[in-house]
Amino acid sequence: MKITLLYGGQSAEHEVSILSAFSVLNAIYYDYYQVQLVYITKNGQWVKGPLLTQKPESQEVLHLIWEGEDKTGQVINPGAIKEEGTIVFPLLHGPNGEDGTIQGFLETLKMPYVGTGVLASACGMDKIMTKYVLQAGGIPQVPYVPVLAMHWKQNPQLIFEHCEGSLLYPMFVKPANMGSSVGISKAENRDELEAALNEAFLYDTRVIIEQGIEAREIEVAVLGNEDVRTTMAGEIVKDVAFYDYNSKYIDNKIVMQIPAQVPDEVQQKAQEYAKKAYTMLGGSGLSRCDFFLTNKNELFLNELNTMPGFTQFSMYPSLWEKMGLPYGDLIEELIQLGLNRFNQRQTLITEAPDGDKL
Repeated sequence: MKITLLYGGQSAEHEVSILSAFSVLNAIYYDYYQVQLVYITKNGQWVKGPLLTQKPESQEVLHLIWEGEDKTGQVINPGAIKEEGTIVFPLLHGPNGEDGTIQGFLETLKMPYVGTGVLASACGMDKIMTKYVLQAGGIPQVPYVPVLAMHWKQNPQLIFEHCEGSLLYPMFVKPANMGSSVGISKAENRDELEAALNEAFLYDTRVIIEQGIEAREIEVAVLGNEDVRTTMAGEIVKDVAFYDYNSKYIDNKIVMQIPAQVPDEVQQKAQEYAKKAYTMLGGSGLSRCDFFLTNKNELFLNELNTMPGFTQFSMYPSLWEKMGLPYGDLIEELIQLGLNRFNQRQTLITEAPDGDKL
């Protein structure tokens, strides 16, 4: 069977996607699969690369050249990826990859793919929509204020008053549709809040401002379609005050504690909330639920990441490894979940009752 690996993408998490793709390429079982590389450039071009039948020797195989004599890839129409006996692994982070757009495109092509569907991807990517859904389910969250770009431009003073009337400093300002800590800033006063909002609006027209709290960060991995499983919680142990993009991917100034050193009731509650959030959002395949844990053992669900990182430093595969599911087996299970979801959906479409006969 062939796996079409989509990587790169138009979001600010382009480089993270390449790092994840290389890790996955080194863990796929080549006895059973061939891997077709398809790179999406920052400009949105789709470039078809080589067909891999074994582990690549270096990450250079992912850096495709599509012009000149030394080209290693060919620009294609996105629809040209459609092939029988193929499943797509959209290893894309952020907008135009993790937000339901690619998933909708693959649904239109009638191709199976790894990961969550259109609805869960779109809701999980948008931090504001995630908050609304989780709030309806009674899952605890830190206080927050959503802000739209048009309201910020029309009346900044009103935004300041709303934030300062609802939240206390410090506040965290985040683009609603970004991940990997891209565009996120911490604000200790109004001047910093203004700068943080201007920074966040460079990435999105929807921004969320959250109450900053003194808390540990713990994460739970989720896997499955109807039969949903969760891992124990792991913890991000930081040696920096703010766990930003550089801390995650450049400096690697983090340590993961698996399992997190928390009371049993906190472990159980985190798994319960993770499973409930995943189910409410219509999750399938995989997700990672991120929580804040205060020194009073209060648990707040921060976000649900529908395509978590797969780099060598990533929490998601590390959590499953600790649960006895090795990296390669995890990828195999994700492939099977994607195929099962596709077959179930096609059955529902083809065997649904004729509406005229109801």
